[in-house]
Amino acid sequence: MPRDLPISNGTLLINFDRDYQVRDIYYPHLGRENHSDGHPFRLGVWCDGAFSWLGPDWQIARLYREDSLVTDVEAGNEALGIELSFEDAVDFHEPVFVRRVRVRNLREEAREARVFFYHDFRVSGTQTGDTAYYDPDLKAVVHYKGDRWFSVHTCSDATCGLDQWACGRKGPHLAGTWMDAEDGSLSGNPIDHGAADSVVGVTVQLAARGEGEFFYWLLAGSEHSELERLSAVIHDKGPGELLRRTHNYWRLWVNKEDRDFLDLPRSVVDLFKRSLLIMRTHLDSGGAFIAASDWDIRTFADDTYCYMWPRDGAIAAYAMARAGYSHVARSFFQFSAEVIEPGGYFLHKYNSDGTLASSWQPWVYDGRPHLPIQEDGTGLVVWALWEHFSLYHDIEFIKPFYRPVVVRAAEFMLRFRNEESGLPLPCHDLWEERLGVHTYTVAAVCAGLNAAANFAEAFGETEHADRYRSASGKMREALRRHLYNRDLNRFARCATAEEDGVRYQLDMTPDSSVYGALLLGVCECDDPEMIATAAALKEELWVNTDVGGLARYAGDYYHQVEGDVSRVPGNPWFIATLWYAQYLIARASSPAELKSAALPIIEWVADHALPSGVLAEQVNPYTNEPLSVSPLTWSHASVVITVLDYLDRMREMLSD
Repeated sequence: MPRDLPISNGTLLINFDRDYQVRDIYYPHLGRENHSDGHPFRLGVWCDGAFSWLGPDWQIARLYREDSLVTDVEAGNEALGIELSFEDAVDFHEPVFVRRVRVRNLREEAREARVFFYHDFRVSGTQTGDTAYYDPDLKAVVHYKGDRWFSVHTCSDATCGLDQWACGRKGPHLAGTWMDAEDGSLSGNPIDHGAADSVVGVTVQLAARGEGEFFYWLLAGSEHSELERLSAVIHDKGPGELLRRTHNYWRLWVNKEDRDFLDLPRSVVDLFKRSLLIMRTHLDSGGAFIAASDWDIRTFADDTYCYMWPRDGAIAAYAMARAGYSHVARSFFQFSAEVIEPGGYFLHKYNSDGTLASSWQPWVYDGRPHLPIQEDGTGLVVWALWEHFSLYHDIEFIKPFYRPVVVRAAEFMLRFRNEESGLPLPCHDLWEERLGVHTYTVAAVCAGLNAAANFAEAFGETEHADRYRSASGKMREALRRHLYNRDLNRFARCATAEEDGVRYQLDMTPDSSVYGALLLGVCECDDPEMIATAAALKEELWVNTDVGGLARYAGDYYHQVEGDVSRVPGNPWFIATLWYAQYLIARASSPAELKSAALPIIEWVADHALPSGVLAEQVNPYTNEPLSVSPLTWSHASVVITVLDYLDRMREMLSD
């Protein structure tokens, strides 16, 4: 089930699903340990002897407060005659998840409602060895294992402390303690262990057509004393104050730049700001941008997107730097400097704590040693670092990265080449599906070498600068010579070297990643090769349904919905569609053309986001339902880059 409404402070991240159930709890590193293991934390209401868990029987509107990472959720159940409204936040400073709950009585008589919260903890990702118990000092239910501790609290006008609780166990022959809530009364069982779970309940007295309010919060720490400290903070400040200060913090954060959005419609401006906030929820406190926090993708290969891919992270850091968030980009570059391999490259992906993540890329291929990398990631980190430096000229920040990152990576990119052709050696593509020499990878390596040359020149090392720039120039020429098909008049997505190592077999499948040749500076927007390639990509990859959008590539099988690729070449991808918009922005020759050609594509993205503003990786070509992971950091980074491209180009033309 796709995720929505991520809230985070870089240490604690909470995700909800479409039924507004808490589904993911990451702490203390984003993506590293999911303390729910993706299982739902149910929320239900008992009233007048009837009970309902939030789900299909409820009408739920999932939104955020404007310019904020505080949610604004409404849920109504006509049969119960009850409406609920919620504000949820992870405090901007402390590892605290706090929510305000308002309960409204839709009937003409006074009633009593009881709201129940079920906690299906799998601490550190497994239910083995968990403990759940009622703590009389904290007046809370505590779940713990090892150095991971969580406590659940409630507070209303009537009671500051739990009204009801029950600790229990789920398992192969046990449905779970959530069933204890369905009669409106909990057992009060004080402790259980193993596959431990819990339920807490709050009673709200409602006048006719009246409303009641209470707070719920969850604390996270590495030991019991941290829960005690956090509990004291909450009781001193009040949970409402944490919601207020967190809303104010994010509103200040997202509006820190006095940006003129010119003629952009409100929907696009809102998506731009929301994208900055969503990206920030996926930035670990240690500097790693994780690609996504949606745990449900695990069913695809029993793995997730909860990792830092150097490519995704570099693009996110670049977007943040351009948007004015230098400090955010800096934290990513610091993380990158800590994980770059001694040989000058980045491996497949990394955990947010800096350890090497899972991988399927082999160290042996065709009986020979093989470096399991996607070289575009290495090139893009150096490219993004230069883009950051060119914006902020932060010499003292850059100095420690020059040799360990820039020079080390540049020397690797020089070595990792076919000496005959001048192209990079084969590696896996950005889609992680095929081995070869890819147009996108070549463009990223050229961009990385150019960036390294700029750094070397700035630091007075002209010999290095000349070597890097010469290699980039030869690689650019080799791209046109070896990966441009004169018969089809467009760039190939991939080339495979023949036995002589000089000639290449071309894969001419239309692939949106070929836009990278323009977007990373290998081609100019008015180059005939780029114009012809872009026209072919639009013709071959636009999705011919009511949903529309651009597919990733022709015949894309990943989460494929429609087998007729002549009509639906693949599911619409937000990244691919925004690449097309970036091309149109670069090609526009007048403000009128920019507005008529590029703006509708950007608006398409805003129109096809979830109501909260969250963007998945891709959507169903018929229903627009999110597919794969939701949200995807790269999708939101692409929004930020595209909007800034549009504004910069419009200002440039208006000033001429």
